[in-house]
Amino acid sequence: MTRDHTAPREIHSWLTDMDGVLVHEGKALPGAADFVRTLREAGRPFLILTNNSIYTERDLRARLRAAGIDVPEGAIWTSALATAQFLADQVPGGSAYAIGEAGLTTALYEAGYTLTETDPDYVVLGETRTYSFEAITRAVRLIQGGARFIATNPDVTGPSAQGDLPATGAVAAMITAATGRSPYFVGKPNPMMFRSALNRIDAHSETTAMVGDRMDTDVVAGIEAGLQTFLVLTGSTQEHQVETFPFRPGAVVPSIQDLTPLI
Repeated sequence: MTRDHTAPREIHSWLTDMDGVLVHEGKALPGAADFVRTLREAGRPFLILTNNSIYTERDLRARLRAAGIDVPEGAIWTSALATAQFLADQVPGGSAYAIGEAGLTTALYEAGYTLTETDPDYVVLGETRTYSFEAITRAVRLIQGGARFIATNPDVTGPSAQGDLPATGAVAAMITAATGRSPYFVGKPNPMMFRSALNRIDAHSETTAMVGDRMDTDVVAGIEAGLQTFLVLTGSTQEHQVETFPFRPGAVVPSIQDLTPLI
């Protein structure tokens, strides 16, 4: 059953989280393919957001297509892309020492950044399945030498078939402990990621909705960015947990298929 907390507003554009909203463990969630297909047929501007900085848009498009959800590469917005856009706006044509995988290094390169281990403007920390102690040590020394510290997202763990893995936020905490310098996190729950997404599709906050499965990232960042928010119960946040937060989504719905009639 849908529970509305705020008066609905007209929605012209949509942002939606990926894991827990559209897919779970590589499989499409109920109504996800229909939701995306309806958006495309209606010509609605939309972006699929993810804090995962490992994969490129091409990689993620292939993963979604394998689950039966067909989207163009340009409809995917990752924390790596948001980070690269943020850095390009801050210091155009700058340099960075990056810890991460293709999703991050490709985004930085395409934003005009030079990747270097020598006197970079920024140390940029993203997610990888093979964190290197040597790379972390180099990052610590570069930050101590004056490089500014940026991280793609604050998630402390990531999922795997064997259980949780240390993720960007956990490694960032280690670097902070060694340097005394905290990173600026670009990804959710920073509303910066949503604002950059809005700019990418030329959308306005007052007529855009955010669909997510987490109160502490998707919903709070959507509220802070001025968007209408929907929480789906197919992912991390359970219905009984909603009341424990000091903020509320615009509505709580069982799954994304309940939102297709609003397009």
